[in-house]
Amino acid sequence: MPYPIMQWADIATNYHRGTIVLGNGASIAVSSRFAYDSLLKHVQNRGLLTDDVNSLFQFFRTSDFELILRLVWQAFNVNKSLRIPDYRTHQAYLNVRDCLIQAVRDVHPDYGQISDQLPSMYQFLRSFDTVLSLNYDLLVYWTMTYGLNVPDNHKFKDCFLGNGAFDDTWRRFRLPLNELSNTLVFYPHGSLALYRNAVEQEFKIHNTGAGGLLEKIIEEWRSELCVPLFVSEGTMQQKVSSIQSSYYLSTVYREVLTSPRETLTLYGWGLGEHDQHLLKRMHGTGIQRVAVSVFRYDQYYCNYAHQVIQSHLGPIHVTFFDSESPGCWIHAIPHDRQDEEKTDRTKLWSS
Repeated sequence: MPYPIMQWADIATNYHRGTIVLGNGASIAVSSRFAYDSLLKHVQNRGLLTDDVNSLFQFFRTSDFELILRLVWQAFNVNKSLRIPDYRTHQAYLNVRDCLIQAVRDVHPDYGQISDQLPSMYQFLRSFDTVLSLNYDLLVYWTMTYGLNVPDNHKFKDCFLGNGAFDDTWRRFRLPLNELSNTLVFYPHGSLALYRNAVEQEFKIHNTGAGGLLEKIIEEWRSELCVPLFVSEGTMQQKVSSIQSSYYLSTVYREVLTSPRETLTLYGWGLGEHDQHLLKRMHGTGIQRVAVSVFRYDQYYCNYAHQVIQSHLGPIHVTFFDSESPGCWIHAIPHDRQDEEKTDRTKLWSS
């Protein structure tokens, strides 16, 4: 018997002010440029990696660019501090870094290419109290900055302070401060906008110059003073190890994922085996129902997702909704329904 697939508007109130997880399908919906196998395969197909760097990926049995870049960068810094001449390590670092920069340039759209979709993304995400973005791209970051100019008394907060440092007392940000409502945003796999310095301190990059944020990030990488903080690829065990090596990522993993919640919405998340550890962390948090987006009414995925969710969260209620239905993510609500939606939101906030 096929699973019923609802329209988002018909179930949205049941998941209002809950938690949403955004997977790679959310990014692909915004731009098809995100539909690539992996960053490593992308640069390998273009013949950009040297033999030395390819051997590093093979030796450490990983496809995670961030891990290899960090390892080579640390080795280079150790040799530099001890005044050990090491041209080969430095060249390997430069090759990994430049390949990562080129790969990001190839797959990541510019702000102007996706800016017309930000209003819909903003309206969708503001209805949740917590956003967990598994994507390292800048789409959620740009959605947050778009909201700074929306006069609706709502704030997105990622718990990074003005100096770029993460505030691990993140729960305090839930308290309204000069706003009516807020949404906390976390990146369980990191983000292009996050980086580590030579002593493993972690910060967020703010765009304070005349160029775009993506160019600012690439400028920081080229400075040789920092490396990006994101987990791009790898097995479940490799991803968990990378998460545990980061103070920010491990805090999100230990505290945010395990915090109480009644509802969970999954959008664009394929629930691959390598990412199911994140779902498992939410077991016992009080989730009573889960809404799962489905692309083009894929019943095979419905069956798979239902089994995975119940195996990790228990026999809870699972609802499926059309990922392209009005009101969810980039799919705007028709103008003739917007007034009705505003009235419904007002009732929800006043209840």
